[in-house]
Amino acid sequence: MPNKALKVIVTRRLPEPVETRMRELFDVELNESDEKMGAEALGDAMKRADVLVPTLGDVIDQKMLAQAGESLRLIANYGAGFDHIDVQTALQRGIMVSNTPGVLTDDTADMTMAMILSVPRRLREGNILMQRGEWTGWSPTALMGHRIGGKRLGILGMGRIGQAVARRAKAFGLQVHYHNRRRLHPETEADLEATYWESLDQMLARVDILSIHCPHTPGTFHLLNARRLKLMKPSAYIINTARGEIIDENALTRMLRAGELAGAGLDVFEHGNDINPRLKGLDNVLLLPHMGSATVEGRIEMGEKVIINIKTFADGHRPPDQVVPAML
Repeated sequence: MPNKALKVIVTRRLPEPVETRMRELFDVELNESDEKMGAEALGDAMKRADVLVPTLGDVIDQKMLAQAGESLRLIANYGAGFDHIDVQTALQRGIMVSNTPGVLTDDTADMTMAMILSVPRRLREGNILMQRGEWTGWSPTALMGHRIGGKRLGILGMGRIGQAVARRAKAFGLQVHYHNRRRLHPETEADLEATYWESLDQMLARVDILSIHCPHTPGTFHLLNARRLKLMKPSAYIINTARGEIIDENALTRMLRAGELAGAGLDVFEHGNDINPRLKGLDNVLLLPHMGSATVEGRIEMGEKVIINIKTFADGHRPPDQVVPAML
């Protein structure tokens, strides 16, 4: 199938260099308005496309896949996560799914480390005080936070990003602890100076900061439920740059408001951009708009991976980043 014959439909605006390259290679239809496609528009795109390029906000479930046209053979997701796509149903319909793993590791780890520093040191509160013009000068007891050196950092999920966070945390003097489906190779564990906990419950009870880096799957939905959150110290902090569904957000909010947890830094939320209103305005919570991967370099590299996946498919080969059942 010649590349030019491929009808590629992109659901959101991508960085300009990525869109330019797509125009050169494919018969591409871009979303010039950059507004999220509604269900009807997304369904129409699936009827007409050879390749669909969705993003995190596009829910492609069984019902949506039932609308796919005969020509749709690849969903080239712009993003590493693919929990918004029913991959099993897609494969059953002969539609491959690819993603963009690896390119956002350092960006997300940097953001995570920034939040690990910011929340215990109360940077959000200090910034608000200055922006409001309410700072009256230095005081020995004003805005006292906590140093992170010597504290125990628990990492939930020790994949690429978890390991990148561990390396940064070690440089700041944090003690690295982790829980993962599989224990790391001894050499990797030694390099990270990381302590493995087979029991998540036991690790939660002992860490000062918890950083979440596991994917959202049926098995990790509300992995941090009310019972597990209550195992944590009242002085502990939670950082989440992975997926919001991993935490029972209502339980977390209740505990933060009751002082049963010291604070949280959240870049992702259980219900997408529908943020729990009781989280807003809490002094001990830093809320960010899912910007863990938001660097120019990272987003362009994501687009380049999408293009490689499409071009490889067009040349009659499996995309290098195809999502396979073993990954689910």
